[in-house]
Amino acid sequence: MKVLADLNKCMGYGNCVATAPNIYQLDSNGKVKVIKPTIKSPDDIALAQAAIRNCPTSALSISEDKS
Repeated sequence: MKVLADLNKCMGYGNCVATAPNIYQLDSNGKVKVIKPTIKSPDDIALAQAAIRNCPTSALSISEDKS
């Protein structure tokens, strides 16, 4: 699975970092930064999905990795 973040939607609330700090961080501008862009384990997928649900601006998503 590929982890995606829309920086135009991100407002820097940090819910993603609180939910999945091994996948997301905030950069120096306070915007989401994906630090683990490809996830495979069920635990990481569950955390990414929880972060997606917890994002108040809907800036996060995951998709099938077609590579």
